[in-house]
Amino acid sequence: MSIAQSLLAFTLAAGLLTITPGFDTILVLRTSTADGPKQAALAGLGVCVGCLCWGAIVAVGLGALLTASHIAYEALKLLGAAYLVWLGLNLVLSRRTDVSLDPMKSESPSTARANSFWRGLLGNLLNPKVGAFYVSFLPLFVPAGVPVAPYVFLLAAIHAVLGVAWFAALIVATQSLSRALRRPSVRRSLDVLVGCVFVGMGVRLVLSRQ
Repeated sequence: MSIAQSLLAFTLAAGLLTITPGFDTILVLRTSTADGPKQAALAGLGVCVGCLCWGAIVAVGLGALLTASHIAYEALKLLGAAYLVWLGLNLVLSRRTDVSLDPMKSESPSTARANSFWRGLLGNLLNPKVGAFYVSFLPLFVPAGVPVAPYVFLLAAIHAVLGVAWFAALIVATQSLSRALRRPSVRRSLDVLVGCVFVGMGVRLVLSRQ
């Protein structure tokens, strides 16, 4: 397999992976419709930075610990599940009644930006399945004779760029819903729905096997 063939095959496979619904897609959709496009972009950026971090970890060989060490995998899995459940319960139990789609009206701009970014980053980094998937998936596309570490990181960077494009499309598509989401009842229903999904993801992660 040549480098060109490798990059094309990986881009197609990673593109399908990117648009598959999961935590990152749901987080960006919810943030975009409820908090606005800027906060959603930062949440998506956090997810993509997480992909780059996993790419770097796998490139230097540390990611293999997740597949070789049951304790390391289980510890990260429990942390990730706890984080998802915490996010979900915060949304479900929130009594917020404001209808503003701009969270900066209730918190400082720097705090709003940091919160959105860290939600995306931690949601990605605390999911051991992402690391285990990178360990088993990225090396398949490394051509013979190519330095493995930099090439693996290049593949992770391609995945991150695809994520940026996908999140941008989601953000643009959801802006037409902004007027409807100004209604408190709709905003509250969305929070409860997404919160339940996050809790369910956390429970599923706990019950999953390595």
